[in-house]
Amino acid sequence: MTDMTLRDRQISILQKMLHLNKDGIADLTLASKSEEIIWKVLILDAKSRNILSSVLRVNDLLKCGITVHSLINSKRSSLPDVPVIYFIEPTIENILIIIDDLLSDKYDSYYINFTSSINRELLEEFAKKVSISGKSYKIKQVYDQYLNYVVTEPNLFSLNLNGIFTQFNSSSTDEDKIHGLVDVISDGLLSVIISMDIVPVIRAQQNGPAEFVAQQLDLKLREYLNNTRSNLTTATSSIQTRPVLILLDRNFDLTSMFSHSWIYQCMVSDVFQLQRNTIKIIKHEGETTTTKNYDVDPKDFFWNKYSQLPFPDVVENADIELNLYKNDAKEITNKTGISSLDDIDPTSTTNSTANIQQAVEKLPELTARKTTLDMHMDILSSLITELQAKNLDKYFEIEQNALDPKVLKEFLELLVIDTERDSSVDKLRTFIILSLLVDLSSEYVEKVLSIFKDKYPDIDLSSFRYILKFKEHSKISSYDTSNNNNANNFTNQASQMNSSALLSNLSSKIYGLTEGRISEGLSSIASKIKNFIPEKKLLPITNIVESIMDPINSSQQNVQLTDDYLYLDPKSRGGHSKPPKRQSYQDSLVFVIGGGNYLEYQNLQEWSNDVKAGTAGAVSVSSSSNAKRHVIYGSTDIISATDFLKECCTLGSA
Repeated sequence: MTDMTLRDRQISILQKMLHLNKDGIADLTLASKSEEIIWKVLILDAKSRNILSSVLRVNDLLKCGITVHSLINSKRSSLPDVPVIYFIEPTIENILIIIDDLLSDKYDSYYINFTSSINRELLEEFAKKVSISGKSYKIKQVYDQYLNYVVTEPNLFSLNLNGIFTQFNSSSTDEDKIHGLVDVISDGLLSVIISMDIVPVIRAQQNGPAEFVAQQLDLKLREYLNNTRSNLTTATSSIQTRPVLILLDRNFDLTSMFSHSWIYQCMVSDVFQLQRNTIKIIKHEGETTTTKNYDVDPKDFFWNKYSQLPFPDVVENADIELNLYKNDAKEITNKTGISSLDDIDPTSTTNSTANIQQAVEKLPELTARKTTLDMHMDILSSLITELQAKNLDKYFEIEQNALDPKVLKEFLELLVIDTERDSSVDKLRTFIILSLLVDLSSEYVEKVLSIFKDKYPDIDLSSFRYILKFKEHSKISSYDTSNNNNANNFTNQASQMNSSALLSNLSSKIYGLTEGRISEGLSSIASKIKNFIPEKKLLPITNIVESIMDPINSSQQNVQLTDDYLYLDPKSRGGHSKPPKRQSYQDSLVFVIGGGNYLEYQNLQEWSNDVKAGTAGAVSVSSSSNAKRHVIYGSTDIISATDFLKECCTLGSA
C-alpha cells in the first residue's frame, strides 16, 4: 500500500466520479482555464449519501461542479439541459426511477455509478428497459465504483451494518440469513480492497463468521481478478511485499467494547454520540436539556492532530492552539492599526495598503481556525461537565485495577453512591468487565444484582445474563488460555487510562471555560498531569495484529494462537491446506465482524506509528519493525459501548 490513507483513496475516487470519471483535476478551482467547466446534478440514495457525506462537504461538491444534489426518491425538478450523475445502490427500485427520469427527459445526459457491483440479471434488465425507452443515446456511462463502505477517519471504515453481533450469535438466525450476511460483508470488504488496489493474503479466525467471510471473499477476489483487466492483476505477487487482511470475530474480546477510555475521540464517542463525523451533545441546564450537533470536517486541523491523544494532552494543546490563534490575530491587527479582526470588511474597496490586503487574505483562514477552536472548547467543556456529573473517573479506576482484590469492595461502595446524573449504565458496564476478568463468587454477584434491582429498577440486566452465559460456554481460546491472560491484556488496555485522582484534579481545576476559551494557566496543570500518564500497552486486537505482522517481536503465546488462523491467498492456484510460514508484513487491513470501536482503532494506529518498538518490553527489534507500518481498521459497524450493551440485552432476553 502507498502512503495514501483509505480516506484519501475514497475521496480521490469520488472526485473522479464527479468529474465524469475522467482523468485530471476534479476541483474546478484548480483546473486549467482551457478545460471546459461542466455543471452537473448529483442524485443519491440513503446509502450513498452516508458514504459521500462522511468525506465531502457541500463546498467540495461545488468545487467539482455539482450545483444541485438530491435524494433519488424525493420530488425533483426537471433540468433537461443539465447532465446528471447518479451515485446509488444497484437495486431494482433505483433502476426503475432512473428509467422514469429517462422517459420524462428530466436531464440531458446520464452518468450512472453504482456503489457496488451490479449483478448480471439486474444489469440485463436495466439494459432491456433502456433499449425499450428509445433513449439509450442519453446514457453516457455505467460504472461499478466499489465504494460500498463509510470512512470516518483516515484509516477507519465501517460497512454500516447494524446488529451483526446479535444476528451471528442468536440461535434464531437461520442458515439463509447467515449466508446473506456473509455475502454482504464480503462484498463490502471487496470494495475496500479494490479501492486500495491490493490483493492481500487473508488470515482469519476459524470456526465462526470470520472463516465464512474469508472463504467467500477469497472466491469473490478470484472471480474479480479473472474477469477484469484491473491493475490488481498486475500487482506484485511477492508474498513478502503484499498486505495481509486479518479477519476477526467480535467474540475474541468483549472487554474492549464495554470499557471506559479517556482518549479524546473515544470519550466523545462514549459520553456523547459520534456517528459519521457528527458529534451530538446533550447539555443539561437544570431540568431542561438542549441538543447541539457539531460537524467534524475531514479538514478539521484540531481533530486530526489531537483526537488520538489522552484528555489532558488535548486540554493542554487546546490552550496552546488558542494562544497561537490570538498571537496571529494580534499580529494582523497590529500591522493594520485596527482593534479587531471584526473591523475588517472583505468587500471594502478601500483595502489599498499591503497590510490591509494581507489581513483580508488571512481573514478566512483565521476565522475558520477560530470556529474550529470554539467548537472543541465547547466539546471539552461539555466533557468535563459530564465527567463530574457522573463521576466517570471512578469507573476508569475500577477497570484499571480490576485484578486488585480491594476493587470488588470499592465497586460495592461505588454502586450505592448517587451522582448528579444517572450513571447506572456506566456502573453496569464496569460490573460486566469485572465479571469477564474475575471469577466472582455467586454471593458477590447476587449482592450486586440486588443493589441494581433496588437502586436502579429501570436498568435492563439481560446483558449481564448474556455475558455470564458467554463466559460459561466460551471455549478456551484467544487470550483466556491461562493465568487470566485476558485479564492481563485488559489491564494493559486500562493502563492507558489515568487514575481517578488525576482526572478529578483536572476536572476540579478547569473552571474558566468562558466565551469558548480555556482558562489561563490550564496548560501548566495539564502538563503536570501528563507526567503521571503510565506507559501505554497493547489491546488484545493489537497483540493479534502484531503476532501476524511482526511475529519476531511478538510473544510466543500470541504467535502460536494465530498460527491456527485460516490462511488463504486469492492469487494462488493451488489449495490452501499447506500451513503458511511465519512472515512479516508492513501493511494490513484488520476487520472485526460484529462491531468495533474507536479505542481499538486508536490503539492499532499508535502501534503502527511506533516504528521503534514491537511489543512493549521487547528486548530486540527486527529490522522489519523499523520500517513504517500501515494498518487500516474496519468493522461491520463502529458502535458505542451503550449500543453494544443493547445488542447483548437482546441476546440475553432471548
